[in-house]
Amino acid sequence: MSRLLILGASSDIALACARRFAQAGFDLTLAGRSLADLRREADDLRLRHGVATCALPFDALDFSGHEAFWNGLSDPPDGVLCAFGYLGPAAPDDLHWPETRRIAEVNYLGAMSILNLAARDFANRGAGFIIGISSGGGDRGRSQNLVYGSAKAGFSAYLSGLRSRFHCRGVRVLTVKPGLVRTQMTAHLQLPPLLTASPDRVAEGVFRAWRQHRNVLYTPWPWVWIWRVIRHLPEPLFVRIFGDRPPPGPGPAGKPPA
Repeated sequence: MSRLLILGASSDIALACARRFAQAGFDLTLAGRSLADLRREADDLRLRHGVATCALPFDALDFSGHEAFWNGLSDPPDGVLCAFGYLGPAAPDDLHWPETRRIAEVNYLGAMSILNLAARDFANRGAGFIIGISSGGGDRGRSQNLVYGSAKAGFSAYLSGLRSRFHCRGVRVLTVKPGLVRTQMTAHLQLPPLLTASPDRVAEGVFRAWRQHRNVLYTPWPWVWIWRVIRHLPEPLFVRIFGDRPPPGPGPAGKPPA
């Protein structure tokens, strides 16, 4: 029986993935900050699917405690799903330094801190897998998600590097790049229904991609082509389409814009 450790397990995508892997017979360790909620989810998964489950406290920002967390796992996992993340405010206050730092530390530094330990352990054992929930928004910097997108770009590059370094030692790494997903993190956003997926749909894609030994997954499938077009737009055209518009009002020296 295989065991999957899910970090940030209280997120909607993480819980959907937990249900899908439990259906396949995986024992589960759910780790995150909302321990009481995770215990309820763990009990429910155990009763529904007959798998062994447990819940543990985990904080992505507790860098100094990550090694003790990993070494303290009583049931070493065969795989890790890294699903925690922080989008930041809807308004462009992400350039305020405390907010910038939090976005970068949660989405990039926290993930690297714990996955470094997992990757080394799996490499020493000669087997294991890592699934990282990144974002297609990191494929190219846009003004609307400047800091979040850059943090996810770094995370995607990090996962690619892990895949290159450890594939010959039996470690598989899957990078998941969801498009728009209906979750608590995006509840404040107006999302186009035809391009927005449910967490369960994302989880099914993640499980299928893991089983097929895929390296990168864009989900739902239309985002493969959307991001491909966005990546190849010339920079001047990209800025005109996705850049901020100048504020209305008089131009330089109090003159109206031409």
